Amino acid sequence: MTDNVGPLLLYVEDERMILELGVTSFEDSGFAVAGFRSGSEAITALDERGADFRALITDIDLGSGPNGWEVAKYARERHPEMPVVYVSGASANEWPSLGVPGSTILVKPYAPVQLVVAVSTAMLGPEAQTNKVG
Repeated sequence: MTDNVGPLLLYVEDERMILELGVTSFEDSGFAVAGFRSGSEAITALDERGADFRALITDIDLGSGPNGWEVAKYARERHPEMPVVYVSGASANEWPSLGVPGSTILVKPYAPVQLVVAVSTAMLGPEAQTNKVG
């Protein structure tokens, strides 16, 4: 039996249950996922394995340490073509001014399938992105 592992995603979400649900949804859809609960952990992962990640999915409000805006900016400085999908409940209105160019935002609450579709679309390239979902 061969394990077919899909593209590796970097997923940052400080709420454990939401992170677990997202990881399961991505894995069920054929993605490999590295999930982290803080911006600091995500930045360390970007330093160690940044070229391995095919997309970044990040919540905006991550508690103490770097927020999702900062994580995405850091990722794009090192990997300019990396697709970025933000998820947020309260900070979505700041996306036009703080989001990295060509990013997408998914407004909470959302169904797990919406997250998978948003990331899949972002990975297709800028011409396929819908930008704001929800």
